[in-house]
Amino acid sequence: MLAALSLVRPSAAGCRAVLGVCRAPRRGLQRELQLPSKAEVAGLVAGTTAPRGRRLFISCPALAGTLAECLMGGAAGQPKHGPVLLEFEPGPGILTRTLLNAGTRVIALESDMTFLPRLQSLENNLDGQLEVVYCSFFKLDPGHCGQFIPPAMDSVELFKKLGISAVPWTAGVPVKIFGIISRRNERNLLWKLIYGLYEGVSIYHCGRVELNMLMSEREYKVLTAKPGEQMKYQALSVLWQTACEIQLLHMEPQSSFLTNSKTQRLPRPGSQVTNDNLCLVRMTPRRNLFTGAMTDTTSGTFIMMVKHCLIKQKSKVIDIINTWNLGNGYKVLEQLEIPENSSTGDLYPEEYRGIFEVLERSPEFDRSWLYNDTFKMTVNRSLIF
Repeated sequence: MLAALSLVRPSAAGCRAVLGVCRAPRRGLQRELQLPSKAEVAGLVAGTTAPRGRRLFISCPALAGTLAECLMGGAAGQPKHGPVLLEFEPGPGILTRTLLNAGTRVIALESDMTFLPRLQSLENNLDGQLEVVYCSFFKLDPGHCGQFIPPAMDSVELFKKLGISAVPWTAGVPVKIFGIISRRNERNLLWKLIYGLYEGVSIYHCGRVELNMLMSEREYKVLTAKPGEQMKYQALSVLWQTACEIQLLHMEPQSSFLTNSKTQRLPRPGSQVTNDNLCLVRMTPRRNLFTGAMTDTTSGTFIMMVKHCLIKQKSKVIDIINTWNLGNGYKVLEQLEIPENSSTGDLYPEEYRGIFEVLERSPEFDRSWLYNDTFKMTVNRSLIF
């Protein structure tokens, strides 16, 4: 059904498999790659074609070393055998070079012509350790039919060109993705990714892709919020916590990053989160996500159920379930040992999963409420990016 990624290369003598990745023998780096200076990075960023304020860039070698260590699960100079890393929007390539120096195989997706020549020159001087593609991660699978014009691309075609094929969903995580999410579109991207994960499409058409995202502290707090945190606990919180193991790997002040913006964005007045930090967050899909009643075809019901419940966090769960299950809400809650007076904002992600499992097995479950929401979902998703 669903599967994880595996990098397939033409067979060659001595080819060996590591975590589902078949690699032809290659030479290591003959010498350590030199990192560009801050002045060089600043010059490149000044000439970027990206709209001002849309992107943040890594300019500090020490920060690149810290991030590389987090991504590879060990010291940057002593990497463990692991999956290929897909880095989107690497820009000047400081982290890219740090990862290459650590022995990591990197696929770089870059959409800005300012940075492509340097990345492609680096690619040509290495023996297959780096692959550069003119592509925007944010414009993968834009939601319309027909031929895509780069940097927009279809993820199925992209992975096919990269030689990426499928292994079972319950296998390991052979591909990691890293990138910095622009604050301007981070919420839309998180929704787009979670739909793709539950449906097994887009980057997840091959399986359990591990995301390592630098995102705002505000969005991290939403993803990890618990019941009772009314301003933060949302449908997005329940869906991501149900689908993935979420880890905070590192937190870094935004001032550590370079931007092409002329002005610094200030936090909104009265905001409880200053939003001055970026959080490196790892989201690893759970092996047991698609068990029980949850499949890539029934998951749409779960998504809409959670969204419907958390529109108003003080709504009574039993009242909502009664509309779906012909007045049998008390039976559902009793079976799950959930108090009848519980509000939707009081339930944990596993309790929402439990309600879904019980309803899917119930012959009285009325799915008619899904039709209007499904139509709205389709329209809204087509507008993302």
